[in-house]
Amino acid sequence: MIDLNKHKLELDYPCSWVYKVVVVETVNIKKVIKEVITEREHKLVESKVSSKGKFKSYTLDLIVHNDDDRKTIYELLGNHDSVKMVL
Repeated sequence: MIDLNKHKLELDYPCSWVYKVVVVETVNIKKVIKEVITEREHKLVESKVSSKGKFKSYTLDLIVHNDDDRKTIYELLGNHDSVKMVL
């Protein structure tokens, strides 16, 4: 078995990166994304609705320019009050 903790993720930047964003069904996801990434070009697609309809997940695809950029977007999304989870 490979221990992934011993291996560093190696990416060639800039590159396309995909985040999965989970929000409560009533949240305006377009507003949330605009607050986090402002005017950056991106693609946002609804992925799935939870079985009881309380949550929605979205796929956010955009170009990240370096490791800090990728991590910062992840943190900003995760810290947003309207976002329940980011993968």
